[in-house]
Amino acid sequence: MVLFINACVRKDSRTKKLAECVLNNVGGDVKEVVLADLDLPDVDEAFIDWRNGCSERKDFADARFDLAKDFAAAETIVIAAPFWDLSFPAKFKQYIEQICVMGLTFDFSEKGEYKGLCAAEKLYYVTTAGGMIPDEAFAYGYVKALAGLFFGIKETHFVKAEGLDIIGADIEGILEAAAADAVRRLF
Repeated sequence: MVLFINACVRKDSRTKKLAECVLNNVGGDVKEVVLADLDLPDVDEAFIDWRNGCSERKDFADARFDLAKDFAAAETIVIAAPFWDLSFPAKFKQYIEQICVMGLTFDFSEKGEYKGLCAAEKLYYVTTAGGMIPDEAFAYGYVKALAGLFFGIKETHFVKAEGLDIIGADIEGILEAAAADAVRRLF
């Protein structure tokens, strides 16, 4: 199963359009999680205590663990998140807070090192920006670190289209070039 995490908020999202190119080339059955449609709980002390208690008991029956279960079980993960404020939409961070579950998506070795429990071998991070993305470390770097160090997903790919809001930009041309570049490099 391909898990498509859609962090786009606009109906005509350029990021989603670019992500659809990736999804078409990845192939397989796609399960889409539209973050804008989710009512994610705040991660406060009570939530952390509850989640930690469930992790200690290995009791993940509650529906609040479904997002983490889907993430852990996915064979491939495609994330579509627009580049906002040198990062991504806050809802995506909230999603990450929901899927970081000890015993489901990660654990610790006897030496205290992170041990990823996710089945995915590949993760594709897709973004678009109105301006230029100054460094791949912004947004993608965080996701790449989580994928490799925390979740055990070794192969990550960055797909981007930038400069879309620069006056006179050929938006469709930029998106088409980014899609063609992604296909050439990744598939």
